Amino acid sequence: QVQLVESGGGLVQAGASLRLSCAASGRTFSSYSMGWFRQAPGKERTFVSSISSGGTNTYYADGVKGRFTISRDNAKNTVYLQMNSLKPEDTAVYYCAAASRIFTTGSSYYTRREGYNYWGQGTQVTVSS
Repeated sequence: QVQLVESGGGLVQAGASLRLSCAASGRTFSSYSMGWFRQAPGKERTFVSSISSGGTNTYYADGVKGRFTISRDNAKNTVYLQMNSLKPEDTAVYYCAAASRIFTTGSSYYTRREGYNYWGQGTQVTVSS
């Protein structure tokens, strides 16, 4: 089992930046693939970004490529999402997710909710225009 706690959300103007953090419990954090998903009111939870256990491979949704950067610090059991050039359409609750199962490089499970078995409670990001 693993517990995930997100932080760093807030209310910002369009064009601003935020850095989200996800702190994980458990000594096996370094073996987990990690992802970020987001959910706006009335909409499905969708993929934002993910990173392999060792940090070698990263994946991004088309709408955030070039603006968001995912990273991890396994020594601190933390994964980050640096969000730049924020847009109103980025407004959502952002969820951190962990996958205890092993994914092969390029696996579609990196980008699918079904690939992750642990979820945080979410942090609100609101971008005004």
